[in-house]
Amino acid sequence: MKPYSVEWRGYPRFYSVVFLATVLLTAGCTAFKRYAYEGFGRDGWQQPEKVMQLLALRPGDRIADLGSGGGYFTFRFSQAAGPSGKVYAVDVDRERRDYVGARAKEDGSLNIETVAARYDDPLLPESGVDLIFTSNVYHHIASRVKYFADAAKYLRPGGRIAIVDFDGRHWSASFVGHYTPVEVVKKEMQEAGYRLERELDFLDRQAFLVYSRP
Repeated sequence: MKPYSVEWRGYPRFYSVVFLATVLLTAGCTAFKRYAYEGFGRDGWQQPEKVMQLLALRPGDRIADLGSGGGYFTFRFSQAAGPSGKVYAVDVDRERRDYVGARAKEDGSLNIETVAARYDDPLLPESGVDLIFTSNVYHHIASRVKYFADAAKYLRPGGRIAIVDFDGRHWSASFVGHYTPVEVVKKEMQEAGYRLERELDFLDRQAFLVYSRP
């Protein structure tokens, strides 16, 4: 007879996920939310160093991390922008903003400011930003064409919008419906008035698109 783990394919993974979810729920709501958005082993599939390299950020840049969550990219942006730059950790969830704010204070990341966004407006400062960045957030935004058309007022001259989002290739995203087909992103961003500058294809489960205003 085959071992149980082979005979019942998929069950060990299922029970591992259930066990991990139980541990995280016990640890607290904020920890669970961070796992839900960041996942397990994210560094492997997200390739954050390469994402950062291709964004080509400069000291002094002003960056908005939309849906910043637990700060996965926020703190990387903080290092890239340096003391003369600014990073806005934008989220509608107070617990995650509080977590990022507390960690920034503890780490001495003085260029990070949390922003309590609305679902229809990131509420960025009037002075504007050089980059609006979203990772695994695009599919959560309602009325995306209007949202990003309105967000243009927050871009400084030469500013960009970078969208990294699940595109449905990986079973985990397609199973729960948390993804946006890349052609949908392209169509919506064009309707919002943006021009596609770069399409990067090194991520195995996500689209990576960089936009500017014409």
